[in-house]
Amino acid sequence: MYRAMSFARVLMVALLFAFAAASPSFAQSDAFKQALAATIAKDKDAVKFYKSRAYKPIWMGRNATDRKRRDALVIAFKNAGAHGLPTADYDGARLAANIQAASGAKARGQLEGIMTLSFMRYARDVQTGVLTPSRVDSEIARKVPYRGRLGTLIAFTKSTPSAFLKALPPKSVQYARLMKEKIRLEKMLGRGGWGPTVRAKSLKPGQAGDSVVALRNRLVAMGFMRRTNSTAYDQNMVNAVKQFQSAHGLSADGVAGPGTLKQVNQSMETRLASVVVAMERERWINRPLGKRHVWVNLTDFSATIVDGNRVTFQTRSVIGATDKDRRSPEFSDVMEFMVINPSWYVPRSITTKEYLPLLQKNRNAVSHLEIRDSKGRTVNRSNIDFNKFDEKTFPYSMRQPPSRGNALGLVKFMFPNKYNIYLHDTPAKKLFSREVRAFSHGCIRLNDPFDFAYALLAKQSNDPVGFFQAKLKTGKEARVNLREPVPVHIVYRTAFVNAGGRLNFRRDIYGRDAKIWNALKREGVALRAVQG
Repeated sequence: MYRAMSFARVLMVALLFAFAAASPSFAQSDAFKQALAATIAKDKDAVKFYKSRAYKPIWMGRNATDRKRRDALVIAFKNAGAHGLPTADYDGARLAANIQAASGAKARGQLEGIMTLSFMRYARDVQTGVLTPSRVDSEIARKVPYRGRLGTLIAFTKSTPSAFLKALPPKSVQYARLMKEKIRLEKMLGRGGWGPTVRAKSLKPGQAGDSVVALRNRLVAMGFMRRTNSTAYDQNMVNAVKQFQSAHGLSADGVAGPGTLKQVNQSMETRLASVVVAMERERWINRPLGKRHVWVNLTDFSATIVDGNRVTFQTRSVIGATDKDRRSPEFSDVMEFMVINPSWYVPRSITTKEYLPLLQKNRNAVSHLEIRDSKGRTVNRSNIDFNKFDEKTFPYSMRQPPSRGNALGLVKFMFPNKYNIYLHDTPAKKLFSREVRAFSHGCIRLNDPFDFAYALLAKQSNDPVGFFQAKLKTGKEARVNLREPVPVHIVYRTAFVNAGGRLNFRRDIYGRDAKIWNALKREGVALRAVQG
């Protein structure tokens, strides 16, 4: 409700009341209380808060503490744009002017209420995001760790105002890095950006000319190459192109082909928007990730194990295909166990949409799969008339027994969830050499699943390799519980800053970040070009 009404609009309404004559039937303190109560009447948290303190002010009082709170909120609002928040909602200069102008009990009471409502909205926006993820895209199934609005307000009144407001944004290293890069890009945008785009379909080592110069200048402006007078695509440019490719999820061959030039020519505004979206996403996950956790970045096609903010293992991944019903969702859960020599219990959607039509044409199709009845018993397919059934009425399930050819490979990593998503091995190893690796039905395939298992088991076994291999050699399905369950975060970051401080970008393969940016714009978020 309060997201829809900007600070400016609330303030305008309040000021109209502020200049009306106060009712002569109330003393000044009663006029303040009445104005405050009317302003916050529709917000149950604010009403409860002020009732508990007999409508005593926290902003508009005459004491030093209230003045410090006012000053701290003005400063926080002036800095809201740095966090990529709607600047019209948090206009620090306007707030300061209206604090100065507010005279009389009624005007002060109304402004008191407005500041409290704005504070609570700001606290939530900067702490856990402006948007509700699932409303932007249903596949962003992230549970945002919202803090109680009333509890936040009470805690603020018991704290040092400036320190409390500074502590609201995420404290993650990534958020701080993204904010630093956002400010850097804004300053560069104010100076004109990266310069002209490269007008060529492709460029390669040994070439020279205007397009090579344009590529050189853009790489220099982006920080991938030192300034030089060379007009040739020389070894220095090859090295710079390789660095650029690595930072953009491209195959680092040093040749500026069509795919590379498309990324080189992306506008600074597009890149800046990606950073703003990444900051919003970081707010959605503003909670402890786990001292040890698994981080799967879908756009980077990677899965990592992180120990104490340090990546201790990383492998390539294959994610869900771009078809609407195959895209990998975003969520967090907890990995509890792994299964060595797993069976593949075919999801109902695959059974009925993909395999049933094949069986209707040829009952011996997909012969590597068992057909099972509702009690889990294997059924002889020769006794089934598959043409009698459709997607809704097909009464059987399908299972692939453990084997090297199993769709899940030889190990899967389980964090039970309603989306039936997990990490697993795969016999389709060739896909890991692709630049874009979106081929699965939603689950995450790992290039190095055994090493991933060893890294997880190292916390509970003196010989993780020997332990794993012994289970594997039996050929029998074996569940291995993790003594310390590991949080898993499946995320989608098209902009991130790596450990070396390099800003990286990835393609928006599912189009989710475009949706988020459009939603942020509707809320009043805008790009800034900072002069100076």
